[in-house]
Amino acid sequence: MPEEGWTMQDGTPWPGNNPRDHPGMIQVFLGHSGGLDTDGNELPRLIYVSREKRPGFQHHKKAGAMNALIRVSAVLTNGAYLLNVDCDHYFNNSKALKEAMCFMMDPAYGRKTCYVQFPQRFDGIDLHDRYANRNIVFFDINLKGLDGIQGPVYVGTGCCFNRQALYGYDPVLTEADLEPNIIVKSCCGSRKKGKSGNKKYIDKKRAAKRTESTIPIFNMEDIEEGVEGYEEERSLLMSQKRLEKRFGQSPVFIAATFMEQGGIPPSTNPATLLKEAIHVISCGYEDKTEWGKEVSCEVSWPLVVPYLMHARGWISIYCMPPRPAFKGSAPINLSDRLNQVLRWALGSIEILLSRHCPIWYGYKGRLRLLERLAYINTIVYPLTSIPLLAYCMLPAFCLLTGKFIIPEISNFASMWFILLFVSIFATGILELRWSGVSIEDWWRNEQFWVIGGTSAHLFAVFQGLLKVLAGIDTNFTVTSKASDDDGEFAELYVFKWTSLLIPPTTVLIINLVGIVAGVSYAINSGYQSWGPLFGKLFFAIWVIAHLYPFLKGLVGRQNRTPTIVIVWSILLASIFSLLWVRIDPFTSEATKAAANGQCGINC
Repeated sequence: MPEEGWTMQDGTPWPGNNPRDHPGMIQVFLGHSGGLDTDGNELPRLIYVSREKRPGFQHHKKAGAMNALIRVSAVLTNGAYLLNVDCDHYFNNSKALKEAMCFMMDPAYGRKTCYVQFPQRFDGIDLHDRYANRNIVFFDINLKGLDGIQGPVYVGTGCCFNRQALYGYDPVLTEADLEPNIIVKSCCGSRKKGKSGNKKYIDKKRAAKRTESTIPIFNMEDIEEGVEGYEEERSLLMSQKRLEKRFGQSPVFIAATFMEQGGIPPSTNPATLLKEAIHVISCGYEDKTEWGKEVSCEVSWPLVVPYLMHARGWISIYCMPPRPAFKGSAPINLSDRLNQVLRWALGSIEILLSRHCPIWYGYKGRLRLLERLAYINTIVYPLTSIPLLAYCMLPAFCLLTGKFIIPEISNFASMWFILLFVSIFATGILELRWSGVSIEDWWRNEQFWVIGGTSAHLFAVFQGLLKVLAGIDTNFTVTSKASDDDGEFAELYVFKWTSLLIPPTTVLIINLVGIVAGVSYAINSGYQSWGPLFGKLFFAIWVIAHLYPFLKGLVGRQNRTPTIVIVWSILLASIFSLLWVRIDPFTSEATKAAANGQCGINC
């Protein structure tokens, strides 16, 4: 963009030069009478939309943009389905939409399918996928497993939505779907039912009534002029005032929400559509409405919106065609990757501290128990950074103090420990064989889980607490340091300073110092101390092995690590080590007193 901004054909400044203060803009490139392709088929409509932004109005970033696009598309075209693809993604499979429509238009599942999610695939990633950018374990194991419960979560792109589900309507459920929520199926097919059949019948009746009352399908004349029999059934229909409170003050948009099969209501005047479209993307349209509360969402759109859909009884589908449907770009640089993970983790913390948290929200809905557990796992995972950081520090502190991380245990306890380890190992092997994920991809995922857990996830916890509880929005700046390489993966070696690098660097230094201290102590103490040392060294080396990709990214092809990272890391490592030696938590008070000669008659 030029420094002076863009200009129009008539020489006037383009209204969108200021990205934070501009009116709503719509440009129709291909409308109703659009062009034809080489085969004579009509081309789809192509419309550019830029929603209004003004100082003092929250635009809610991607969530607000999605909400605006939902409304403006309903006014202009009102297709029954919406495809959401990020700006850095492209079509890789020309039949992707047909794949989605096979599920959306299925006679049995189509009317209760809220969206079809495709896995994300990326271009431009280094051969060894150093920072687990492909997220193979998440896309090919976690989401694939959810497909057998109530469906995968929405990942932010590569998704085809049912428009009715986005409006907050309930799905059309069958008798089998209206069974009580708490049902446990055993491997033999038996069921654990509720306390009485009466309760089951009432639950079915209530759910059916809710479904019928929230999916009325009308055209615009029904709303404006009324229809015969409306007075008798008004208890089951939302009034015009209630509709405006829910969807906003746009009669055209409200009428479009009731067109289940899509299309513009017949009574709509085409000449007023553009004016109405500008109205629904104005910055104050959502004020005093349910947009962002019950209709779509304003905070953490990719997580909350699908959760609300599943809580209403909708299901989602995971579609994995042999040829990837969409491909995009991923940050292959260490600092960019950590900041991406920070944004994701921060969104999870915001939901954890909001009213839409799956731990306590939506128990009166139709969300299945295992699906709820999956959503809970999606939002609480940043909290694991605190115990993870402690476990990464413990091996080094044990080497520095001469203690061991695991106390002496009995043979019976050892058997339980080995049994637990074998069961976890067997579960992992079965997952890999079922999903087709390679050992290398699994190991890269494990490595970056430790890297992200000791950096981005940890920062997200404290930043989220400050943002939600204290209203302090802390932004971590990223400063680029250009690379001298011009190779295919030159960006991989570009170093960018960020505060996220300090904690894992500290963990690395502490463990390296611990290994040196442990080996030095063993050399000075004789052969009898080498046996216990190997156990301590194993845990410390295991931590370093997980952080090895981080170490490579920190150093790059040459040693270009900023001095500030090294200074802060050494300082923190020294403070933690001295503090641990001073506290010495593995030694009891009686032992300390005996060592100082203060035990008196109990010596």
